[in-house]
Amino acid sequence: MARTLDDALGWVAVGTRLVHEGVAGLDESALLEPTSLPGWTRKHVVAHLAANAEAVGNLVHWAATGERTPMYSSPEQRAADIEAGSTRSAVDLRAWFDDSAAALAGAMAALSPAQWEAPVVTAQGRTVPASETPWMRAREVMVHAVDLGVGTAFADLPADFLAALVDDVLAKRGPGPLADLAAWLTGRPSPITPALPAWL
Repeated sequence: MARTLDDALGWVAVGTRLVHEGVAGLDESALLEPTSLPGWTRKHVVAHLAANAEAVGNLVHWAATGERTPMYSSPEQRAADIEAGSTRSAVDLRAWFDDSAAALAGAMAALSPAQWEAPVVTAQGRTVPASETPWMRAREVMVHAVDLGVGTAFADLPADFLAALVDDVLAKRGPGPLADLAAWLTGRPSPITPALPAWL
């Protein structure tokens, strides 16, 4: 599906609310429970999301000012910031998430149409227009809201977001040509594994 800037900004708001509500009532012990992400507790996930808001905010700042501000100084620094964040208290961690999300939303709201088109460079080295940054953030808050294991499932996410996510994943890491994918999804002979039962 063709997603718009307004779509992505709306999904950022929804995902931010899901994460905020999901961790609002959790105490220290609950936040230290493991998630579906290997080696990460809920605190790690929340710290990652808070640091990610600041990182995406760097790209928004870049678009607004023309000053080159990479998302992270290095992959090592990114990992260290998440690890350090995971040791914060529950109150401090929730405040970091809320404050960084609010700052990002404000910075995005201030961009002009021309600034949304300004080129920025992602942590993976891709040059994209700043208008891609809300989609980058939406994926983070939506998917990690599920990873937290606090009651949000993929079925609870907006259907248009899920369609856009599937399109994005297939474009970046799809299993092969469209014909192979169609054959696999309908349970017909295909080079893609594992085999699925027949459909129709």
